[in-house]
Order: sequence, then structure tokens, then C-alpha cells
Amino acid sequence: MANDGLHARDKLAFLLALVPYLMDHGHVTVVDAARHFGVDEEQIRESVRLIAVSGVPGETSSYQHEDLFDIDWDSFEENDEIVITHLVAIDDSPRFSAREAAALIAGLQYLSSLPEQADRDVLGSLMSKLARGSTGRPSEVAVGSSSVDTALAQIRDSVAAGHRIEFDYLNSRGESEKRTVDPLRIQSLDQDWYLRGWDHSRQAVRTFRLDRMSTLTTTDEPISRHAAEVPMSESLFESSETDLEVVVELPDDAIAMIADYLTTDAPVRGRNGRSRVTLHVAHDHGLKRLIAGLSGVVTVISPDTAKTRVADWAQAALDRYAERTDR
Repeated sequence: MANDGLHARDKLAFLLALVPYLMDHGHVTVVDAARHFGVDEEQIRESVRLIAVSGVPGETSSYQHEDLFDIDWDSFEENDEIVITHLVAIDDSPRFSAREAAALIAGLQYLSSLPEQADRDVLGSLMSKLARGSTGRPSEVAVGSSSVDTALAQIRDSVAAGHRIEFDYLNSRGESEKRTVDPLRIQSLDQDWYLRGWDHSRQAVRTFRLDRMSTLTTTDEPISRHAAEVPMSESLFESSETDLEVVVELPDDAIAMIADYLTTDAPVRGRNGRSRVTLHVAHDHGLKRLIAGLSGVVTVISPDTAKTRVADWAQAALDRYAERTDR
């Protein structure tokens, strides 16, 4: 009995794989189906006959003609070709709306434009299935590449080739500096891409946002530092002796959102599900940007200078908004 049960389960699994295959291909010969699944032709014929008497009972709990799968029997018996002419229940499964499919296709187009997405055929196949399987025709969408995508591809090539790069970098204070860097690693955080590399002017590992780079050039000079030789933490942002230490309070479940800024100090658990943690930030501008991105979630506790600067910055933004609304 155990062997019979296992055989039944195997047969069911095979049918569950065969039906979508036949749906996707439309007209399939028995020979092609047998070759695809690695089984003999007679097993394919037997399975097709079983599909043709399978279905879902209607409201009367009995099987009517429209409650069963059906095939083109003339093609099957005369030409050994399989064509499903009636589907049961599968057509009733939830589908994406045309707008939902268009949104997903746009996201997939963006992914396919990134250099690290080497297998673009898979993404293309998925976009095609989304378009066919939606309730209506999705809107035509196209996602263009940006300068960041171009820089990302160039830096990846430099990392692979082991060549030094040069670029102008706009820091958070609005100052532009020429940098010469041995590229070591490319990482992303949310929607932003970062380069971690050995900065020759600082003689240390530094992290650069790609959208702040300009006039990027790959030199012929080989890098002098390699990723295996330079200590780099798993955290995206490297701390330094000049970093500011800032204590903030936030909900316990939001601590993971600022993990890259945390020091080694353990969070101090408080009441009402909130904790105080110590952060490393390179400068006040970085702190302001962090707080702005988590508005209403993070509260600066100390030092007083950090509290004052964030409060002044927020007040300046409110004043600027008031000026615009008064016009």
C-alpha cells in the first residue's frame, strides 16, 4: 500500500507540472513533451488521457462537461499532438490588474538594467508572463538608465580589472574634491549605491555614494590595496576617530533601520518599547540626513550641540515652508 501511495503522489506531482507546461506551449507533440520531462511517450499519452477526465465538480457536486478539462482529440489521436481546449479552475485564479502588471514590469525593467543582473532572459520571460496573465493589457512602460547605472558598470569593471579610479566627489557639506581611490567593493543600501575603497588622499578606507561622483575615470594604474588585505567591517559605514557620538531614542523594532550607524555599545532598553542607542556619524550633516529619513521615529537625546543643530535645521525648514505658503 505504501508503494501505491507513493506512486499516486508521484503521478499527481507529474500532472501538476504537465498542465502548466501544456498551457504555456499551446501545441505540443507527445515526442517533445516526453523529451522535456525525460519520460517515455506512452506515459505522456496516459497522463493526457487522465487530464481529460479531471476537473472540479460544479454547484450540483456532479461533473458536467464544462467542469472537466478537454483536449483536441483529433489532433491527439491522428497527429500525436496535445492541445488543451478547455481549462478548469485555473482560469479562475486571481490575476494582476493591468496597472499592477505594469508596475511590476517597470520594476523588472529596472532590475534588468543593473549590471549585476546577468540572467536577463529570466527577467524577460517573467515580464512576458505578467503581460499575458493580467486581466487587461498593461500600459507600455520603459525605465531608462541613469548616470548612476553607468558609473556602477564602470566601477564594477574597475574592481574586476584591479585598476585605480579618479573622480570629483561632492561631500555632504557641498564641497567638491578630487579623489583617487582603489575600488574594493560595491554595496547598496535601500535605493542608494556606494563604493568602498582605499582613498589615497586619506590613506584609509572610505565610503562614497555613486550619485555624488562626477568625471569618473578609470586609470591604467593598478590598485595598491586589495579587498583581502584591507580590514573592512560588514557595516557599510566605517567609523573613524573624528566621528561624532550621538545618543538617540527610538522604538525597539526600528533599531535594525540604523544598524549601519550603531557603535558596539548595547542598546539601553527603556519603557514603552523604546531604547536608547549610541550612533557614529561623520558630521552634523550626516546626522540631519539620518533624522530626516526617520522623521517621527528617532529622537536625539545627546549631546546638546547635536540636539540644537537638528532643532535649528528643522526650524529653518519650517520657516522656509511658511515663507513659500505666505506668497
